Amino acid sequence: MEPQHATMSTIPDHLTTPPATDVIPVRDEERFDQNALTTYLDGKLPGARGRPAVWQFGGGNANLTYLLHYPDGEHGGVQFTLRRPPLGPVAATSHDMGREYRVLSVLYRAFPLAPRAYLYCDDTSVIGAPFFVMERRHGIVVRGTIPPEFGAGNDPARTRMLSEVLIDTLAAFHRVDPAAVGLGDIGKPTGFMQRQVKGWTDRWERARTHDVPVVAELSRWLADRLPQAPPPTLLHNDWRLDNMMVSFDDPGRAVAVFDWDMCTLGDPLADLGTLLSSWFEAGEDGGNWTPMPSQVPGFMTRREAIDRYARGTGIDVSNIVYYRVFGLFKMAIVIQQIYHRYSRGQTSDERFQFFAPMVERLMQHAHAVIEHPDV
Repeated sequence: MEPQHATMSTIPDHLTTPPATDVIPVRDEERFDQNALTTYLDGKLPGARGRPAVWQFGGGNANLTYLLHYPDGEHGGVQFTLRRPPLGPVAATSHDMGREYRVLSVLYRAFPLAPRAYLYCDDTSVIGAPFFVMERRHGIVVRGTIPPEFGAGNDPARTRMLSEVLIDTLAAFHRVDPAAVGLGDIGKPTGFMQRQVKGWTDRWERARTHDVPVVAELSRWLADRLPQAPPPTLLHNDWRLDNMMVSFDDPGRAVAVFDWDMCTLGDPLADLGTLLSSWFEAGEDGGNWTPMPSQVPGFMTRREAIDRYARGTGIDVSNIVYYRVFGLFKMAIVIQQIYHRYSRGQTSDERFQFFAPMVERLMQHAHAVIEHPDV
């Protein structure tokens, strides 16, 4: 008798129908051995039973994030999120799944917007890279445009709420006592900005695919003008709107903050500077780098955001121009690292083919901020 081959009609619905609107089928080059993963996870996750259907979160540009959907789990099915580094060589101090797991296994106790992590696996034979699994959060991640749920940019009041929660959540995170959650030793705050400037400059050299002359000038400017740092706090190190999730029905209520693989102790204004690197105002030309809708009517200006952060933390922000230049410098290098992987064929995600001009644009913008230091 000839073997019977499965047809689309015989494949269970949970394997062919996405269980949520924010996931896509796993990209071909970013697949892994799902049988090995199922075996490894058996009995390790609360409420999970049987084999998970694996889907991929299509947003984001670096770490790879997957949805594990257990349709046979408790209460009609349970879901978890799996995180692993991107394909190809990565910087030693970024994409650190062990660090991200350590942070998320405890931070939720003092900062509930941090999803709880359940397990970490450093055995690369399972899926080809270290990974961890954390709880699944539900909400809306806002990227370059205001979604229809919040008025599609035509409701200034709700747009402002989105910008306010972005700042207020950062301030709340910086008020967390690291020692209270067992993270008092996660970083070395002394000399933090000096190491950051050197580290990002070194990353540029390793990821460089073309010359951008202004990079050397920016690196010297940052190294020569190191600020007097405020008291150290926990740092997220990639604080951006698209690393936050808000409620489906309330843009002023955050439900999660993601991407904690670079969390450390250091200068809190580095987080604010990173955020300001993508905060382009109405009339400003951000080129193709506009990852958040900060030019939409209602979104706070940078000055309003800086002042709101200062009120929420009590931190002196008088030297914020330095941190904005640093944020632009760092973000340009992050994008260059992604483009470097694309140029080497380590990812075929076509979004990345346009990243090279973004890098130069951001570096030039940082230089312009030095010439005209108006936040």
